Amino acid sequence: MTATGAAEEVEDRVFAALANATRREVLRLLRDGGPQPVQALADHFDMRRPSLSEHLKVLREAGLVCEQRSGRQRIYRLEAAPLAGLQDWLHPYERFWRDRLKDLGTLLDRMPDDEQP
Repeated sequence: MTATGAAEEVEDRVFAALANATRREVLRLLRDGGPQPVQALADHFDMRRPSLSEHLKVLREAGLVCEQRSGRQRIYRLEAAPLAGLQDWLHPYERFWRDRLKDLGTLLDRMPDDEQP
């Protein structure tokens, strides 16, 4: 596999992981609350712990979280580096919309104001 192919595979895993609202919420919890044990994360969801573990596995495989064992607990921590690649991918689209909105603003500025009697 080429370096480009490997990078695209990682990008695909990140996009797939982020496609699920539960996984996005897990990332938010880790971003806002720092590293947390599985049970603390599970307390935020109305699902069984094995279901949450499946979500954590997807996030781990995408490189978005890492797991550390501390005694019997598993502590999860956010790994934000893969999101940088996502930002790189999104940047041209942000520029696209910024330019379109600027063009719209210019057009609206040139239009005469409606005068009300």
